[in-house]
Amino acid sequence: MKKYLVIVESPAKSKTLVKYLGNEFVVEASIGHVKDLPAKKIGVDLENNFAPEYEVIAGKQKTLDAIKKAARTVEAIYLATDPDREGEAIAWHIAEEINTKKKEIYRATFNEITKNAVLHAIANPIRLNKDLFEAQQARRILDRLVGYKISPLLWQKVKSGLSAGRVQSVAVRIICEREEEIQNFKAVEFWTIDAHVRADNPPDFILRLTEIDGKKPVLSKENDAKKILQEIENAEFKVAKVEKKEVKRAPSPPFITSTLQQEAARRLRFPASMTMSLAQHLYEGINVGEEGPVGLITYMRTDSTRISEEALGAARQFIKQNFAKEYLPAQARVYKNKKTAQDAHEAIRPTSMEWTPDRVKPFLDKPQFKLYQLIWNRFIASQMSNAVFMQTRVESLVNQRYLFSTTGLTNIFSGFLALYEEGKDEEVNNQNSGAEQAEEERKIPPLKEGDLLKVLEIKPQQNFTQPPPRFSESSLIKELEKKGIGRPSTYAAIVSTIQEKEYVLKEKGKFIPTDLGKIVTNILVKTFPEILDIRFTAMMEDQLDRVEEGKVNWADLLREFYIQFEKRLAEAPTQMRNVRGETHPTEVMCEKCGAKMIIRWGRRGHFLACPNYPKCRNTKEYNTDTEGNIQVVKPAETEINCEKCGRPMIIRTGKRGRFLACSGYPECRNTKPYPIGVTCPTCGGNLVERMSQRGRVFYSCSNYPDCHFILREAPLRKPCPECKTASFLIVEWRNGKKQMRCPNPKCGYRRDLIESEE
Repeated sequence: MKKYLVIVESPAKSKTLVKYLGNEFVVEASIGHVKDLPAKKIGVDLENNFAPEYEVIAGKQKTLDAIKKAARTVEAIYLATDPDREGEAIAWHIAEEINTKKKEIYRATFNEITKNAVLHAIANPIRLNKDLFEAQQARRILDRLVGYKISPLLWQKVKSGLSAGRVQSVAVRIICEREEEIQNFKAVEFWTIDAHVRADNPPDFILRLTEIDGKKPVLSKENDAKKILQEIENAEFKVAKVEKKEVKRAPSPPFITSTLQQEAARRLRFPASMTMSLAQHLYEGINVGEEGPVGLITYMRTDSTRISEEALGAARQFIKQNFAKEYLPAQARVYKNKKTAQDAHEAIRPTSMEWTPDRVKPFLDKPQFKLYQLIWNRFIASQMSNAVFMQTRVESLVNQRYLFSTTGLTNIFSGFLALYEEGKDEEVNNQNSGAEQAEEERKIPPLKEGDLLKVLEIKPQQNFTQPPPRFSESSLIKELEKKGIGRPSTYAAIVSTIQEKEYVLKEKGKFIPTDLGKIVTNILVKTFPEILDIRFTAMMEDQLDRVEEGKVNWADLLREFYIQFEKRLAEAPTQMRNVRGETHPTEVMCEKCGAKMIIRWGRRGHFLACPNYPKCRNTKEYNTDTEGNIQVVKPAETEINCEKCGRPMIIRTGKRGRFLACSGYPECRNTKPYPIGVTCPTCGGNLVERMSQRGRVFYSCSNYPDCHFILREAPLRKPCPECKTASFLIVEWRNGKKQMRCPNPKCGYRRDLIESEE
């Protein structure tokens, strides 16, 4: 008979723990949360101190019954869910359901799933942390109040099915404001002058005009540059100064959640949700052959760069054994945490130097290996010596007025760069030409003062200041972290949700707000300014941290928030803009009845409609050019011919979504559902796109009603790599992640979707 019950969140983690614990232990998995606020009502008693009404999540009663049954047969229970707010809430809810006073219920937490860490946690259990649980509860109720109270207003005024989120809406606002900044940006012309020169020794190099009479040059027009070219024509270029100095570059600290998501997005093109899913697997345990399941990395939700003394010693020993002695600094590196960091967990690192990337590679799939190697290299590099560069600055004073100069870097000791170099987000420097080389790429020959330089070419270059770049996943997470929006455990969900709700879309890896995103943001900023205020949202995050620290009462925090929120809610029905009822006149003529068409808002955004509806049902899609002029979008022709008149079919969009229509309308009124190029697995027909009365897109067989095959999720024209029988995969959102899975119920293939695969 088993004496002890250990409860974890995932089956993968339970398999790893079974390996470390003795025969007296039984391990059960909750498979995430077991209780939550109800799905069909607000579930918060506003008149009774915001008391939550938790209920067992649909489909979880069987799991909960198994846990309770196991709890009845043991002497003690250890709640070993994740060591964060969400894990604490799961532990708290399970403890409430077990509801026993006869047996001890302990909390066991560990930062890594290794034998030593697990056994130490079981041998040194702690009590449930009420402050941590109440911080999670306060966040959940805050989000429920905002979503449950604002979303119905958006359904009435904008579109059915919309949702508002306390943090996600602020993220959309940040993207919308960046887009507005880009659209309003006015490029400013400026000119640079470069001299392409040659010394006695190669290579040739470029000097740039950087000063005129000791001041920064302001060349706003071509004539400004031409005047200088005339003055320095045939002038002598002589080296006036050569300055050399060593420059050291320190390695980046080991990963925290946000930096891991940013770097994986930059270097591996992984969405944040995929990064966290892969990291979860690496943390919970990977089967590495005879060793069985092994936790390869420490806990992946952390904002601390702290490293244990044991791990520091192991890293330094690895560097000593695998690199020359100069690659190991005299002292271990200790990185400073930011003020808001919670220091309960270590940074993200490998659990053991024993599990090198090469050793575990055969047991990891390609994405898992790439992420593990990234974590490994960053951690080891963080304890290596500085990289050392020789910086050379060359100046040439021409005609005693015009200072031409350049700076180059030459690496003289690789240090940590032998293993790892951090990626960079796109940045725009409005003071320099976009074509300018990075300092490390500029090669400067040996020079000394007085050397005469041969001028090969003096080239003026027209430049324009550039708008700020759109946000990528990496730079958006960096911005959210900088502004204090969200916390490490929420970044991936924020990024996934704003795409899932179609408030933003991703184009070439950059976020662009949709019309829907812009409209909803505009409405919420005006109607609920506090909810959309970046500083207010950051302040609420700080207050939640204070609840976790036991310094603020969770109900007091909610009460203070709700007083102002309730006032805004009362005013919203009359003050909120009604987008559904808005129309805007245009000069576009309806070719069917001669009326001037109007702009209306529908399920799929703005469109042109005839004002004589319902007598005339003519509609058109349109775009606006940079000057705001309306450009009617001509329907795209297809290679499919109308079976009634032989003319090509065109793609049109109606209230039921896309469909094929004969180009000979109105003489020929033939229409067909829109085919998506995927074969029906039931009868071999074609799957077509349709839309329900509620505006939800679905996919069914073109042979309906003879064939009743139907898909609620979008198919992806890619055969299943596992079972080989399914000719397509299904794309769906699951737990805030965009995933692809096999439609074959006998095949369990599923993984996160990378943007380039769509």
